[in-house]
Amino acid sequence: MRRTYTPRALPAPNIGQRRDWQTIRSLIPYIWAYRGRVLFALSCLVAAKLANVGVPLVFKGIVDAFTAEQAALVVPLALLAAYGLLRFSMSLFTELRELLFARVTQQAVRNIALQVFRHLHALSLRFHLERQTGGLTRDIERGTRSIGTLISYTIYSILPTLVEVGLVIGILASRYESSFAWITVGALVLYITFTVLVTNWRTQLRREVNEIDSAANSRAIDSLLNYETVKYFNNEEYEARRYDQQMEKWAAAQVRSQLSLSLLNLGQAGLIAVTVTLIMWRAAAGVANGSMTVGDIVLVNGLLIQLYIPLNWLGVLYREIRQALTDIERMFALKAEHREIADAPDATSLPPGPCAVRFEHVGFSYEAKRQILFDVDFSIPAGGTVAVVGHSGSGKSTLSRLLFRFYDVQSGAVKVNGTDIRRLTQASLRAAIGIVPQDTVLFNESIYYNIQYGRPEANREDVIAAAQAAHIHDFVESLPEKYDTRVGERGLKLSGGEKQRVAIARALLKNPPILIFDEATSALDSKSEKAIQDELERISVGRTTLVIAHRLSTVMNADEILVLDQGRIVERGTHRALLERSGAYAQMWALQQQEETEQETA
Repeated sequence: MRRTYTPRALPAPNIGQRRDWQTIRSLIPYIWAYRGRVLFALSCLVAAKLANVGVPLVFKGIVDAFTAEQAALVVPLALLAAYGLLRFSMSLFTELRELLFARVTQQAVRNIALQVFRHLHALSLRFHLERQTGGLTRDIERGTRSIGTLISYTIYSILPTLVEVGLVIGILASRYESSFAWITVGALVLYITFTVLVTNWRTQLRREVNEIDSAANSRAIDSLLNYETVKYFNNEEYEARRYDQQMEKWAAAQVRSQLSLSLLNLGQAGLIAVTVTLIMWRAAAGVANGSMTVGDIVLVNGLLIQLYIPLNWLGVLYREIRQALTDIERMFALKAEHREIADAPDATSLPPGPCAVRFEHVGFSYEAKRQILFDVDFSIPAGGTVAVVGHSGSGKSTLSRLLFRFYDVQSGAVKVNGTDIRRLTQASLRAAIGIVPQDTVLFNESIYYNIQYGRPEANREDVIAAAQAAHIHDFVESLPEKYDTRVGERGLKLSGGEKQRVAIARALLKNPPILIFDEATSALDSKSEKAIQDELERISVGRTTLVIAHRLSTVMNADEILVLDQGRIVERGTHRALLERSGAYAQMWALQQQEETEQETA
């Protein structure tokens, strides 16, 4: 029966510090969850190696039987049959082992990748803003691939080789003089020591290659994601030079890595050649003095071939395993990344129904040296609408991020229905909030998929109704593929206004009790803005609504308007009351009216 296990995550590794055994200990529970298959596969491994070592023994009997003067025909025939049976058994048990372990490997990779994926989504917005997506995805890709590599090389190559080494040394020690076993043991110790020392030296080179590779990949992805910006400024060659600088460093690091690899291969080949020569010299001497038969020298030669063919790959396997452990360590480090925003142990779910929102003397800063909000205090009653206006950089959008709990406040509290949102589960809080952001980012899927994303279980009729309410249905129907039209990377195939309408439809489909409009109509022309503004006001009725706006004409009907300046509320009141006060809001209104008049005249 399948068992689930959630191991304690590794701390993030320090540069130059290895955590191989810690990585292995974290990985073992995922494998041991399928212990029945593992034990059966290991039994098949031992059986395959017993059959493999038995082949030279039977072959020795065949050679000796043919060279003996009194040999009967039946003896070689029986040995030949045993030889064929052992050969087949070796292949049979090997395939059984690989068949049994295939599911273990793939399920382990699947479970770990899923846990890392979920953890990354649970990390704070700060983490994702500071990390480059290209390097992050590369770490996950290499980590998941390396799990399969590690399991494959360990179970299919290293462990079988160790079993075979033990069997070969046992046969040599029991059947022949002790020099055979001592030469073999001494050569193995030298071989393994040399391999470990040189490979450890190469590890830093491999890490350097990986770091440069991730940096080059991040630079390439960042440039391609900003394709339009590159074109706007004719910076194709500039981007190519920046990318080539990274690739030049990568090429140089790869050359250094290859030089160290050649040194390792030559050293291993030399050790194997010396060992084989010594063993065959002792065997030839034994045949010459009559203590060994021709079959014995065939047996020794066969055992050495079977032993040193896999040993010849031991260095390669060790290097790959070390590299796999490095990659897995990086992926586990992502899993160990601290969750800045986490549910409290006693967090409760937000009950369904109308919601009142309160920002209670909130102070907040993204960085300690630069505070964004100062003593922000206001309330939005259930079903009410509060608008926040102000110049760019005044902290307006930060309010929506705090309400969504992308960040926690440093002072004060954000409350919903009187409960500090830090005492609520994030899932229930965010389920109650719908947002239309200023910068709408869409998935590279169909328009239908992007609207339905607001409520994945919604049927087609609900999706179309939301599109109609957002005034995008007629546009979609005019497209050749209608709702199946793909929007491109980050929605680049749609105009800013079209993307904004999709975002509005998506929020409408979610049907939450709290709505946030963060410059929701900023990408629309005046005619479309008026139509959608009327629709937004209609759907806001009965919902708690926070409107963040730059155009003051879009917030005239709000129950209360807050004027934010450098993180502080400097004015508050209705549209009419603020105009009568002739303060900051009145100045902003007069300036925007003048700009609109000039645009109409032009």
